[in-house]
Amino acid sequence: MKGKVLQLLRDHSNEYISGEKISQALSISRTMVWKYIDALRKEGYDIIAVSNKGYLLKGEVDSLSEHGIQARLDERSIFRNVVYQPVLESTQQLAQQLLQEKEKNGQGTIVIANEQTGGRGRLGRDWHSPKNTGVWMSIILYPKLDIRQTPQLTLLTAVAVVRAIEKITELDVHIKWPNDILINKKKVAGILTELQADPDRVKSVIIGIGLNVNQTSFPEEIKDIATSIAIEGNKGYKRIDLIEAILFEFQWLYEVYLSKGFSFIKPLWEARTTTLGKRITATTPRDVITGVADRMDDDGVLLLKDDEGVIHRIYSADIKILHD
Repeated sequence: MKGKVLQLLRDHSNEYISGEKISQALSISRTMVWKYIDALRKEGYDIIAVSNKGYLLKGEVDSLSEHGIQARLDERSIFRNVVYQPVLESTQQLAQQLLQEKEKNGQGTIVIANEQTGGRGRLGRDWHSPKNTGVWMSIILYPKLDIRQTPQLTLLTAVAVVRAIEKITELDVHIKWPNDILINKKKVAGILTELQADPDRVKSVIIGIGLNVNQTSFPEEIKDIATSIAIEGNKGYKRIDLIEAILFEFQWLYEVYLSKGFSFIKPLWEARTTTLGKRITATTPRDVITGVADRMDDDGVLLLKDDEGVIHRIYSADIKILHD
């Protein structure tokens, strides 16, 4: 209910809304309205109260909460269930546990943490996830897709994250195949897609997103390859604004993808990539292949042409760009 009060305040951000209107809209007493307003103020929300006018939301804090996120979602959002924890080992790990309760955690459930103590990226790598700095989020989906199509969701998510960053900032953002989001050639975000599947169909997909927002420094081992939006933009940003933008961009892209296929997503991804046309080394589970990233096919598979002119289909790999 606190999220619905906050949503009404946000919907009337340019005008006062009376306690009576809030109580009528939400079918609660004026006393309960005041209690929710008071609770929001204690969390740091700047809410003005004026007699005979009502309440006005003047400012929001850069803190994450279930109701704060829900207040950003409209009635058309597929993200109806928000699970927020201040500290988690990993949002992916909790999302995996929630899959066991599909009735309560259906399509579009999102898991968000303020801090991860065991965040991870692709290939089992650690993901530095300190508190109060980034967006650490996982999305649960139940798409009706062939197993071979699931890597396309990683590419779709990369486009959504880039578009969201571009929406909130004026930064120039790129994608390194398949899932690294780069600013000035340094990694600002990564995407981890995990699935449960039968031999012939996908049962569920969890898409993890790690976005460095307000870090001003990084551990010694990654400081030369990692960056944050704050470092690149030379100012801080509200993480809730970025979460709202990511979810908005993801939803419309996902809905179009389900109706029109990957052909709609492909040119959006290609327009933002730094990989195609570059000489690269692709380290796969079986081989290390060097050549030119020739193109991405209509299924989202990277086609790498080696020095003998042989085309290799790369489904998953650690990519290093040799000449940028």
